[in-house]
Amino acid sequence: MAGLIGTVTLNLALDVTYDVPELVPGGSHRVARVRQRAGGKGVNVARVAFALGHRVLTLGLVGGVTGDLALDELYSAGLTALLTPIAGETRRTVAVVASDNGDATIFNEAGPSVAPDEWRAFLDRLPWASLSVLVCSGSLPPGIPDFAYAELAARAREHDVPAVVDAGGAALVAAAKAGAVVRANAAELREALGEDVVVADGTRQLLELGAAAAVITDGAAGMVAVSPLGAWRALPVERVAGNPTGAGDACTAVVAAAVADGSLDWPDVLRAAVAASSAAVLTPVAGDIDLDAYQRWLPAVTVTTL
Repeated sequence: MAGLIGTVTLNLALDVTYDVPELVPGGSHRVARVRQRAGGKGVNVARVAFALGHRVLTLGLVGGVTGDLALDELYSAGLTALLTPIAGETRRTVAVVASDNGDATIFNEAGPSVAPDEWRAFLDRLPWASLSVLVCSGSLPPGIPDFAYAELAARAREHDVPAVVDAGGAALVAAAKAGAVVRANAAELREALGEDVVVADGTRQLLELGAAAAVITDGAAGMVAVSPLGAWRALPVERVAGNPTGAGDACTAVVAAAVADGSLDWPDVLRAAVAASSAAVLTPVAGDIDLDAYQRWLPAVTVTTL
């Protein structure tokens, strides 16, 4: 049986999208359509992994009426969840999409404050014996330690569970030092290691810091992966127009699935990650993937050794 992917979303949200004919600042708007679904980067990773046929378990914090709505939507989508209750209200994100030009205006709430005993309760409930990989991604709500992902990666290591951490800046460095497989984009890598760092060099630096492997998305230049076995770059098959919001989450889902299944042939992982990221751009919301495009692009992705 394929391994179970546990995805951590500490700042889970209920994503609300309003479709309006046009957005007029200061005006009154008639909403043509309202969409609601659970969100957050870890949830997006779970959705993509599930769509690709993998077993997933959504982990995180949830509270209040908004949290109940998010949890109900997860179950309706067929996702299994083990969410730790908190006293605060789960945050919402609101996107106002204007149909006249397709532009989206986004409002992101910070998230509820998490008490120390709630954080400990979350840690105590993690089902280590069932997990084949723990994935950590997304923002942290108030009250959660700054290096929570590094702590989770270290705890995972104690339970012989590999960790995949998608983070930037100091959190990326801390996760690398904790021995995780680390994921970031080029901007997040430079936030961590310096504005002048070359992506391939910076990816190797993460390995030197202690990361089990590192995978960095580099925009039109594709994707770079470095492991103790080598370094590779993969290029997208074609330039894709659409919504890039969930592209990184699709990459993380593919990397996590490979780690969970023990199938770490990195050139093959990169091919799948690039194809999935591009296929995610074709969908209107993060967490979805165009499976037909994914299957079409997968064999055509070029991977070279660095």
